This record gives sequence, C-alpha cells and structure tokens, in this order.
Amino acid sequence: MKNKVRKAVFPAAGLGTRFLPATKALPKEMLALVDKPLIQYGVEEAIAAGCEQIIIVTGRNKAEIEDHFDISFELEQLLEARGKKDLLSMSRYISHMANIAYVRQKEAMGLGHAVLMARDLVGDEPFAVILPDDVIDARVPCLKQMIEVFEQTQCSVLATQVVEGPAISSYGVLDCTEVKDNPRLFDVRALVEKPKEEEAPSRHAIIGRYILTPRIFEELRETPLGSGGELQLTDGIKGLLASEKVYGYSFEGTRYDAGDKLGMLKATVAFTLEREDLGPEFREYLKSLNL
Repeated sequence: MKNKVRKAVFPAAGLGTRFLPATKALPKEMLALVDKPLIQYGVEEAIAAGCEQIIIVTGRNKAEIEDHFDISFELEQLLEARGKKDLLSMSRYISHMANIAYVRQKEAMGLGHAVLMARDLVGDEPFAVILPDDVIDARVPCLKQMIEVFEQTQCSVLATQVVEGPAISSYGVLDCTEVKDNPRLFDVRALVEKPKEEEAPSRHAIIGRYILTPRIFEELRETPLGSGGELQLTDGIKGLLASEKVYGYSFEGTRYDAGDKLGMLKATVAFTLEREDLGPEFREYLKSLNL
C-alpha cells in the first residue's frame, strides 16, 4: 500500500486577495464555477483518480469548506419535505463523496508549509497535492494521468504545461530533458522559481498538481524559509532532486487559472458551454452579443 497514491492534500489556507471583495468573508476555494465551488472540482478529480482520503489544510475563516462537505440536516429535511429529490440527492452526494480530514495551518507561511502540515495525516506513503485554484478540464482526470506515470516510475511527478512569453515569469519552471519514447514525460534536472523570460531554462511551467514521495517532508523540514518568511514547495522539491528522480508530466487537458479573475471568467464560459442544461441557450446568448 505504501507504493499506491491513496491520499490527496488540498492547501486551502490562503487569503484569496486577488478576488477581494468577494473573498473578504468567503473562502476563495468556495467561489462558484458555474454552480459548484472550486474545491469540489478538485475533490471530484482526486476521487476519480482513485484517492481514498482527502486532506484539506485550512486556516482562519475557512469553516464554510467544512460545512460544504458536511451533512446539512436542515437543508435535507427541507428538500425532502418539498419533494425536490434531485437536489436532495445532490446534497447527500456532496456530504458522502469522500473521506475528508482537516488540519489547520495557523500561519500563512507558504505552500511548502501547508503541505508539511499534512505530514501526520499522510504518513509514510506517496501522496498527491491539488491546488483548488487550478481547474483542469480533461477527458481522463489530470491526477489519474499522473498516478499512472507514478505507478510506472515510483518517482515524484509534477504537472506541467507550456507557457510562452513573459507569463513564464509567474511560474516555477523545469530545467528538464524529454524522456525517450514519451514526449509528455520529462526528466527534471532542476527547478527555477519565477525566472525572467530570457533566463527560463524551458517553457515547461509547474502547475497545481503534484505527486510526491514521503521524503518531501524531510526536505521541507530542512529547507530554510524564503522571501516573506514563507516555505516554498519548489525549494523542498529541489532538495528532493538531490536524492531521488523527479519527473515532469505534460498532461492532456485544458487548465484554467481560476485564482485569477480573467481565468475564472474563461473557465465559467467553457464549463457552461459544456453543460447540457445550460450550454445551448448560453451559446445562443453569446452569439447574440455585439462584440
């Protein structure tokens, strides 16, 4: 069982300042993409990939996340009394969709620190990390694709996508070589955090999906805090590279940065168009706009 990815960690303690004022009292992970909160998309992806336990790292003012995945007796009673069977089934599905545990990150000290907070719940086994801000639309769930790579390699796997132009400076970037006979898999030599465009070692940017071996916890414990007093996950992975192989994987699918206002709008349009109940009418509405 130690070689099977059974657990997925969701860092969800951030303040969501890019979406103020909406996130002044509402966790950014609970912002709705069409009619479903962002974090639910990630949890459903983890479950579809075979994960058996979800670990959510929360902070202050994040109680709405726990409430969302908990049973709501009053709501269920109301829906049942009014004969709204479809909505009742949906509510019960959310409450029972996963085995969810919570751990609190008392200080916002970076992504690496958030992952380190999950150490006791993860234990000595490989695990996934999903950033709820990154929503990926894929025929085969992105995490499932990555788990298949992990099962073949037994090494940490980082999801990547090609980013052109100055935007590459907003990402961690792989210094890597393509693995023979697999154009989607890359042997990682080093990681460069937010390089200048002209100094980027490649165009392969790290996005919010990781599969990590448990050794990452030792590396994070020994990694000094970076700028702003934060512990960066990429710095821990750099330490991991000294003793283990790490691969980058260019997943099949479309990624939306829903932690950005424009990215959220793009995701909303794309996901709405895919809906059978909303897509046709919404498509006609878009055609009617004088753009």
